[in-house]
Amino acid sequence: MSAVLSSIESVFNYIIGMGAAVMMPIIFTILGLCIGIKFTKALKSGLYVGVGFVGLSIITALLTSTLGPVLSKVVEIYDLNLKVFDMGWPAAAAVAYNTSVGAFVIPVCLVVNLLMLVTRTTKTVNIDLWNYWHFAFIGAVVYFAMGQSLLWGFFAAIVCYVITLVLADYTASKFQKFYDKMDGISIPQPFSAGFVPYAIGLNWLMDRIPGFSKLDIDAEGLKKKFGILGEPLFLGVIVGAGIATLSCKSWNEIVDNIPMILGVGIKIGAVMELVPRITSLFIEGLRPISDATRELIAKKFKNSSGLNIGMSPALVIGHPTTLVVSLLLIPVILFLSVILPGNEFLPLASLAGMFYLFPLVLPITKGNVVKTFIIGLVSLVIGVYLVTYMAPEFTSAAKAVYAQTGDTALAIPSGFDGCSLDFASSPLAWMVYFFTAKIKYIGIAILVLFTSFLVFLNHRAIKKETETINS
Repeated sequence: MSAVLSSIESVFNYIIGMGAAVMMPIIFTILGLCIGIKFTKALKSGLYVGVGFVGLSIITALLTSTLGPVLSKVVEIYDLNLKVFDMGWPAAAAVAYNTSVGAFVIPVCLVVNLLMLVTRTTKTVNIDLWNYWHFAFIGAVVYFAMGQSLLWGFFAAIVCYVITLVLADYTASKFQKFYDKMDGISIPQPFSAGFVPYAIGLNWLMDRIPGFSKLDIDAEGLKKKFGILGEPLFLGVIVGAGIATLSCKSWNEIVDNIPMILGVGIKIGAVMELVPRITSLFIEGLRPISDATRELIAKKFKNSSGLNIGMSPALVIGHPTTLVVSLLLIPVILFLSVILPGNEFLPLASLAGMFYLFPLVLPITKGNVVKTFIIGLVSLVIGVYLVTYMAPEFTSAAKAVYAQTGDTALAIPSGFDGCSLDFASSPLAWMVYFFTAKIKYIGIAILVLFTSFLVFLNHRAIKKETETINS
């Protein structure tokens, strides 16, 4: 039995090791063939998705490589070192997938997804396999917090997965209505989905503040109000140059480093300009798959309310409001992280993951820049505390994987704990972790009841929607 499990683990580790840029084109090509698309068209769709992932990783690397040295100097100048070391999301994903939970998280979650589809407790077919690392992440943290218990590690991963699918269904119609060319798509990524409760609550509150409606400014309104300075490209140049300026100790050093300052500004501006162009590749690759899926569903399930394809939020992170708000929040959260009492985490390497906070927030705020900024700020302020709280258990996981693999990217500096803004800052991650690992059996019972209640509500909503279509 152990030999079989070891073989299965090796297969999935090999697939995961190919990375999203290789894994997702293969998945999309196979999916395209399964739903009746010609091989050449399916292959082309898959390759566009793969190219999109390659482009996005290059842009993300440009952002981190540009801001990394500059922010390191800022940390050194102002002595901003805190106890929790930011490992960044690639290291967090590597830790998640290289644990016992992570090795089997994909087949286990696929079975759960199939069961939920059969029992009509979800409408999302989650093919965003690369981002299953988020479920492995929370499973790995709980695994170590519960004394290396596989049972509770998988319990945490499955609970997180089920809640995410319910949230994907809940937000699907708003998501499809807000973003262009996203019919039949939902976002079952738990980091993005985890901020939906914040967005709903804060948006409701802001709608009831007298005079707040006058601040209804979307990305286009920002351009009209501030002209060229309201465009993501120029905001990127300004904010990038401003952060680079902070890395200089004196006025003379600023003057001597003008080429460096301008270079950082141009590169950050390039990130802001290129992200939406790259995400258009995802949409181009997705369109044939999406159209064929809708036709298949309409043909085979005439009395059904339809299914949604669960995709990566990378599809829509190029939205102007996401870019503007993410960019403005970088210096703000860096400053607040230093002065917030009790916080021990300074986000640096994982700042590139901030884009993924907003894909499911924008449909709720309808792209309002002010509302989105406030929700993002509250989410990040709470998030750095959640990262601080979860860091010791994640450090245990990272050290165990480092001892096993010898991957130097997972090495944590002496005297530090390690963690990442993505996915540890998500309230969904914290809820599953806290109730399972800290409250334990009473918390586990609460999680089971809460998750069951959400599943029941989702089943009732799907049933009602289907009956409405049939009537």
